[in-house]
Amino acid sequence: MADAMNCDYTENGIPPLFKASKEARIAIVGQAPGRKAQETRLFWNDLSGDRLREWMGISREAFYTTDRIAQLPMDFYYPGKAKTGDLPPRKGFAEKWHPRLLEAMPDIGTIILIGNYAQGYYLDKRRGKTLTGTVRAFREYLPEYLPLVHPSPLNLGWLKRNPWFENEVLPVLKTIVNDSIS
Repeated sequence: MADAMNCDYTENGIPPLFKASKEARIAIVGQAPGRKAQETRLFWNDLSGDRLREWMGISREAFYTTDRIAQLPMDFYYPGKAKTGDLPPRKGFAEKWHPRLLEAMPDIGTIILIGNYAQGYYLDKRRGKTLTGTVRAFREYLPEYLPLVHPSPLNLGWLKRNPWFENEVLPVLKTIVNDSIS
């Protein structure tokens, strides 16, 4: 909170929203907290979070109480509203904070990369030409990374057009989560 990059949030009494633990075995990297998540102080506290937990095969209670799952969004603060959706995470934020936090979590086996921003940062030139191409090639990034499409209700069309995601990717995700929190 003392970081000058975050002074506007700190002055308004808004703490960063992330979760890191030495016991973490997997990390979820998404875009940034949404407005509701920031207001309630619970990451993934919306319909997207409900779908993400369903994909992971984990209860809401376990998702929020386990120390085996770290939550490292690309920005720890809600970036504000854009014309369509939310503004992107601030540039330089993940670069500054993710390495420090990941270093303190040496047992992370897989980083789950949700959406373009997370995949762009972590996979860089290794990612596919499209988000679909990157997610479809998920096996190429395992076990270090598992790229996913965003679980937003706005992506229902994508999910219908890409049934392989549910049949091929989600069983792997559920296995990783189960093995990590058991």
